[in-house]
Amino acid sequence: MIKHSELILNNDGSIFHLHLKPENISTQIILVGDPARVDTISSYFSKIDFTVQNREFKTVTGWYKKKKLTVISTGIGTDNIDIVVNELDAVVNIDLEKREIKSKHTSLNIVRIGTSGGLQTDLPVNSFVVSQKSIGFDGMLNYYANREKHCDLPFEKAFKLYTNWDDSLPTPYVVDASQKLISKFEDAEFTKGVTISAPGFYGPQGRVLRLPLAVPELNEHIEEFSFNNLRITNFEMESSAIYGLSKMLGHEALTVCLIIANRVTLTANENYRSEMRRLIKIVLDRLSN
Repeated sequence: MIKHSELILNNDGSIFHLHLKPENISTQIILVGDPARVDTISSYFSKIDFTVQNREFKTVTGWYKKKKLTVISTGIGTDNIDIVVNELDAVVNIDLEKREIKSKHTSLNIVRIGTSGGLQTDLPVNSFVVSQKSIGFDGMLNYYANREKHCDLPFEKAFKLYTNWDDSLPTPYVVDASQKLISKFEDAEFTKGVTISAPGFYGPQGRVLRLPLAVPELNEHIEEFSFNNLRITNFEMESSAIYGLSKMLGHEALTVCLIIANRVTLTANENYRSEMRRLIKIVLDRLSN
C-alpha cells in the first residue's frame, strides 16, 4: 500500500493538487499553461461533463466531434509538470481507495499546446512547431531512477560537447516525442524540430535585464548545434518533463507550439491569440480523427 505521505488525497478522495478522480478525465489529454486557454479550448466543445480548478490547475472534460477530451492548465515550468503528469498517472493507474497500483496499465495521450520562442532565422513568428525531441535544462528527470533508459544519450553527449556545457548547470537530458502522436502532424503546416525546456524565462533562456549571464555564449552554440540532421528550433518551459515522465510512466506525449517571438531576428507578435485559436482548432481536429 502506498503511504498517505506519498499519495496525498483530498477529503473527497480526489488527487491532491488536480482535484481529480478517474471518472473525471478522458485518456485524451490536452495540456496548456494558462488557465484562460482552458476556457478557449473548451469553448469548442459541444458538451462539458466536468470542470474543476485548484490554484493554476484548471480542468475541463467535454466532447469535440464525438471525441471525449480533457484539457488541463499546468501553469509555467517543469516543476508543475512533475505534479500534473504524476497525478494524472496516479488517477488512472493507482486505485486511490486501496492505495495500490492497478494490475492493468492505462496509457494516456498527452498533447501540450503552447507558445514558444524561435531560435532559427527561417522559423518566422506565427510558425507551428512539432517537438520531435525535447532537451531539459531543468535537471528534473535526473531525480528519477533509470532515466537513462528513456533518453537519447548520444544526443545528450554531442550537445554537451558542442556547447562546452558548464558543470555548474543542471545536466541536460533529451527525450523523444511519441511517434504515434507525431504521425497526426506529418504535413507542411508544421515544422519539426528540437525544443529546449528552460527552468526560467530570463537568464536560462539567455535574456539579460539587470543580471549578467553565467554563460553568455550559450544561445549562440544552441542555434548552431545539429545532430543527425536535427537542429534546435525553439525555447519553452515544459516539454522535457512531459516527454520524460510520460515515457517513464508509459504514456504518449507530444508538444505543438506557436512561435510568438524569434530570438534571432528579434521579431515578435504580441497579438498572437488569433493564431493560437487557429492552432487549437487544428489540434482538436487532428486528435478527434
